[in-house]
Amino acid sequence: MGQVNIRVNGYSHTIGCKDGEEQHVQDLVGQIEEKVRVIRSMGGQFSESRMLLHVALLFADEANDLRIDLARLRSQGGAAPVVAATTDPRLAERLSRIAERIEGIANAIEKP
Repeated sequence: MGQVNIRVNGYSHTIGCKDGEEQHVQDLVGQIEEKVRVIRSMGGQFSESRMLLHVALLFADEANDLRIDLARLRSQGGAAPVVAATTDPRLAERLSRIAERIEGIANAIEKP
Protein backbone atom coordinates (compact mmCIF):
# COMPACT_ATOMS: atom_id res chain seq x y z
CA MET A 1 0.00 0.00 0.00
CA GLY A 2 1.34 3.41 -0.95
CA GLN A 3 1.46 6.50 1.21
CA VAL A 4 1.49 10.15 0.26
CA ASN A 5 2.51 13.06 2.46
CA ILE A 6 0.23 15.97 1.64
CA ARG A 7 -0.40 19.47 2.89
CA VAL A 8 -3.92 20.93 2.96
CA ASN A 9 -4.69 24.36 4.35
CA GLY A 10 -1.26 24.45 5.97
CA TYR A 11 -1.66 21.10 7.76
CA SER A 12 0.40 18.03 6.90
CA HIS A 13 -1.23 14.62 6.56
CA THR A 14 -0.13 11.14 5.51
CA ILE A 15 -2.68 9.47 3.25
CA GLY A 16 -2.74 5.78 2.34
CA CYS A 17 -3.52 4.80 -1.24
CA LYS A 18 -3.07 1.94 -3.66
CA ASP A 19 0.42 1.52 -5.03
CA GLY A 20 0.81 3.66 -8.12
CA GLU A 21 -2.00 6.08 -7.20
CA GLU A 22 0.26 8.52 -5.37
CA GLN A 23 0.21 11.08 -8.19
CA HIS A 24 -3.56 10.82 -8.47
CA VAL A 25 -3.88 11.61 -4.75
CA GLN A 26 -1.53 14.58 -5.21
CA ASP A 27 -3.71 15.80 -8.11
CA LEU A 28 -6.84 15.55 -5.95
CA VAL A 29 -5.10 17.44 -3.16
CA GLY A 30 -4.28 20.16 -5.70
CA GLN A 31 -7.99 20.50 -6.41
CA ILE A 32 -8.77 20.71 -2.71
CA GLU A 33 -6.08 23.34 -2.19
CA GLU A 34 -7.59 25.39 -5.03
CA LYS A 35 -10.94 25.39 -3.19
CA VAL A 36 -9.13 26.39 0.03
CA ARG A 37 -7.63 29.36 -1.84
CA VAL A 38 -11.08 30.35 -3.12
CA ILE A 39 -12.52 30.28 0.40
CA ARG A 40 -9.56 32.16 1.88
CA SER A 41 -9.94 34.87 -0.77
CA MET A 42 -13.42 35.54 0.62
CA GLY A 43 -11.85 36.63 3.90
CA GLY A 44 -12.58 35.57 7.44
CA GLN A 45 -10.97 33.00 9.69
CA PHE A 46 -12.05 29.38 9.61
CA SER A 47 -11.13 26.43 11.79
CA GLU A 48 -9.77 23.42 9.91
CA SER A 49 -13.07 21.56 10.19
CA ARG A 50 -15.04 24.59 9.03
CA MET A 51 -12.68 25.09 6.09
CA LEU A 52 -13.06 21.43 5.08
CA LEU A 53 -16.83 21.75 5.37
CA HIS A 54 -16.79 24.72 2.98
CA VAL A 55 -14.50 22.84 0.58
CA ALA A 56 -16.87 19.86 0.70
CA LEU A 57 -19.81 22.14 -0.04
CA LEU A 58 -18.04 23.61 -3.08
CA PHE A 59 -17.31 20.12 -4.44
CA ALA A 60 -20.84 18.94 -3.66
CA ASP A 61 -22.24 21.96 -5.49
CA GLU A 62 -20.09 21.23 -8.54
CA ALA A 63 -21.09 17.55 -8.48
CA ASN A 64 -24.75 18.54 -8.23
CA ASP A 65 -24.40 20.83 -11.24
CA LEU A 66 -22.80 17.98 -13.18
CA ARG A 67 -25.63 15.62 -12.20
CA ILE A 68 -28.20 18.15 -13.39
CA ASP A 69 -26.34 18.65 -16.67
CA LEU A 70 -26.04 14.90 -17.16
CA ALA A 71 -29.75 14.33 -16.46
CA ARG A 72 -30.64 17.12 -18.89
CA LEU A 73 -28.43 15.59 -21.58
CA ARG A 74 -29.91 12.14 -21.03
CA SER A 75 -33.48 13.46 -21.16
CA GLN A 76 -32.75 15.29 -24.42
CA GLY A 77 -31.41 12.11 -25.97
CA GLY A 78 -28.15 13.85 -26.75
CA ALA A 79 -26.93 17.41 -26.90
CA ALA A 80 -24.98 19.85 -28.94
CA PRO A 81 -21.61 18.31 -29.91
CA VAL A 82 -19.59 20.82 -27.88
CA VAL A 83 -21.58 20.18 -24.69
CA ALA A 84 -21.55 16.41 -25.17
CA ALA A 85 -17.79 16.42 -25.75
CA THR A 86 -17.09 18.34 -22.56
CA THR A 87 -19.49 16.38 -20.32
CA ASP A 88 -18.10 13.00 -19.32
CA PRO A 89 -20.61 10.84 -17.36
CA ARG A 90 -17.73 8.97 -15.70
CA LEU A 91 -16.31 12.27 -14.47
CA ALA A 92 -19.69 13.32 -13.09
CA GLU A 93 -20.01 9.98 -11.29
CA ARG A 94 -16.50 10.21 -9.91
CA LEU A 95 -16.99 13.77 -8.68
CA SER A 96 -20.22 12.71 -7.05
CA ARG A 97 -18.47 9.90 -5.16
CA ILE A 98 -15.70 12.28 -4.11
CA ALA A 99 -18.23 14.85 -2.91
CA GLU A 100 -20.06 12.19 -0.90
CA ARG A 101 -16.80 11.12 0.77
CA ILE A 102 -15.91 14.73 1.55
CA GLU A 103 -19.38 15.33 2.99
CA GLY A 104 -18.93 12.25 5.20
CA ILE A 105 -15.59 13.53 6.44
CA ALA A 106 -17.00 16.99 7.10
CA ASN A 107 -19.95 15.49 9.01
CA ALA A 108 -17.58 13.37 11.11
CA ILE A 109 -15.44 16.41 11.91
CA GLU A 110 -18.45 18.50 12.92
CA LYS A 111 -19.85 15.87 15.33
CA PRO A 112 -19.06 16.67 18.98
